[in-house]
Amino acid sequence: MALGKDAQILTTTRFSGGLNGRSLIMSLVINTNTAALTGSRLLSESQSMLAGSLERLSSGSKLTRPENDAAGSAVSFRFDAQLNRIGAARHNVGNYISYSQTQDGFLKKTASALDRMSELSVLAQDETKTDSDRGLYQKEFATLGAYITDLASKDYNGVSLFDGTSRGVTTDSDANKFDAVGVNLNTTTYSSATGSNISTTTGANTALTNVKAAINQMATDRATVGANIARLTSHDGQLSVLNENLAAANSRLKDVDVAEESAKFAKYNILVQAGTAMLAQANAQPQAALRLIG
Repeated sequence: MALGKDAQILTTTRFSGGLNGRSLIMSLVINTNTAALTGSRLLSESQSMLAGSLERLSSGSKLTRPENDAAGSAVSFRFDAQLNRIGAARHNVGNYISYSQTQDGFLKKTASALDRMSELSVLAQDETKTDSDRGLYQKEFATLGAYITDLASKDYNGVSLFDGTSRGVTTDSDANKFDAVGVNLNTTTYSSATGSNISTTTGANTALTNVKAAINQMATDRATVGANIARLTSHDGQLSVLNENLAAANSRLKDVDVAEESAKFAKYNILVQAGTAMLAQANAQPQAALRLIG
């Protein structure tokens, strides 16, 4: 049976401007809807991009999936680990600064006690004083000496403050250490001063010599603690700057630009809506074949 004019139009569709200017002819078929397959694929891609954009906006991270940036994910992971180690190092440095400040606080009190002991040693050499008077000076002198001896046994969270041990403090993410020099209040210099007796003029003279030596040693010990604090404070500042710079670098790798991603989200959303509408049109095209039947 010969096809009419309408049937001929529906059976073939001619497109001008094909490859090399030649016309393309597409047959009208029912079993295989190429336009619908293409539309479905493109819609699926748009939906995937929309879902990815939604994940990035909701999480604030560009690296929600490993395929987003495989190398960037690896670098960001290493940065995260290093930043955590830097935080731990700063914690250690801060704790030892507190330890050293506690040392200096006790040493300051010890210095005051030695100062008073040296004063008493001079007062006890006053020729207008009797040995009974010197005995009264000795009571205060001995009490101050016992106070210094007691301070020598103090600790910080179970760690001795004045046993003279030098301790390694981690100062970076690779656990390199700074050896903080220790202070020892149990040395002969201090024990000679605290064990002196000023109940006699001769004893007071000897005590003064011993206390002056202890004062000189105290000045050295306080300078040592001050140097430890200064060094560790510098390390803390260095770690703070490094932490800031690494965090900025890590942010560029993984943090999403909300303005840029919002524009992409709007684009993908429109593509999904347009793809859904066009897929519906492509699925409806084979229905034109019904005009040839019946």
